[in-house]
Amino acid sequence: MPGLLRGVVRTAAVVGTASAVNGRVQRRQQQKFAQQDAQDAYEQAPPPQQQMYEAPAPPPAPAAEPAPDKFEQLKTLGDLKAQGILTEEEFAAEKAKILAG
Repeated sequence: MPGLLRGVVRTAAVVGTASAVNGRVQRRQQQKFAQQDAQDAYEQAPPPQQQMYEAPAPPPAPAAEPAPDKFEQLKTLGDLKAQGILTEEEFAAEKAKILAG
């Protein structure tokens, strides 16, 4: 009987060791395959969606004020000179600017 018991103990030790090694190998393979699956899923994922809406259009540019009529500007300038607000030199300088522009 002692030989039989020794054989059973040896078999149990071998089976236990094999089971532990097999479990460790399976865990490593599962981790490896999980990482590989995650990498594959990342590479095959569709690109992120573009914005679902368009950017709002910029506000329209403010309308340019119509250029004042040169005749009206000269008339206003003459009134300022007549009231004594502008001197003859100031009047002549402003008149030249209006007529040049």
